[in-house]
Amino acid sequence: MDPAEQFGLDGQVAVVTGAGRGIGEGIAKVFARAGASVVVAARRTNEIERVAKEITDAGGSAVPVTTDVTDDHQVDALAQAAISQFGSLTCWVNNAGGSPVRTPLRELARDDWDNTIALNLSAVWAASAIASRHIERGTIINISSPAGEHVVPSSGHYCAAKAGVNMLTKVFAAELAPDIRVNAIAPGAVPTEIMMTALGLDSETVGKIAEGGRIPLGRLGTPDDMGLCALYLASAASAWMTGQVLTVSGGR
Repeated sequence: MDPAEQFGLDGQVAVVTGAGRGIGEGIAKVFARAGASVVVAARRTNEIERVAKEITDAGGSAVPVTTDVTDDHQVDALAQAAISQFGSLTCWVNNAGGSPVRTPLRELARDDWDNTIALNLSAVWAASAIASRHIERGTIINISSPAGEHVVPSSGHYCAAKAGVNMLTKVFAAELAPDIRVNAIAPGAVPTEIMMTALGLDSETVGKIAEGGRIPLGRLGTPDDMGLCALYLASAASAWMTGQVLTVSGGR
């Protein structure tokens, strides 16, 4: 068994949602460098076109497909586009999500609750179900959050959604085994636009998160850090792993 081959994605076709920036962009680019054909999906067409072009300019294979993951018809069309373009579907990454709202639960507007659950939980359930009908053998990877296990005051709606994603991961893993493995990543502090907006941070203050030993490994995370973890979960190297939530946080 060649370890290098076990980590490769040659012949795989991956859909990555929320791939126009941040963690999703990092995952899409790592997958492409590992040999996968990648369908880059998000609502902002200009962003996914940029990511897809950067992948193809670097010698990889990618196409952009504009998608709102809260619309089941668009998600099904996304799966069909992957198969139409590349002939199959072997990996689906539910990365789209987030919430900029910071409000205590008792003051939270119902619309903010509903929108957060729709994007961060219901869309993960629907996309996983849709993807499972198109993947013969492969993987589903959900992007969760440490907020799914730890209290974050004023983000209870987001905590609840991500706790739900963790359990969806475990239940789908049991129901779809052995043909489809389902795992999740809970990223720590990666300075994406969504995280900085949600926490009210700017470029000057975000770096202070890693100061004073708050992150044992001494730095913030990067999209590539998450992409490499996703690569492991999508590859044969993790062939005996399913139903797991991996926290990647620099030790915090």
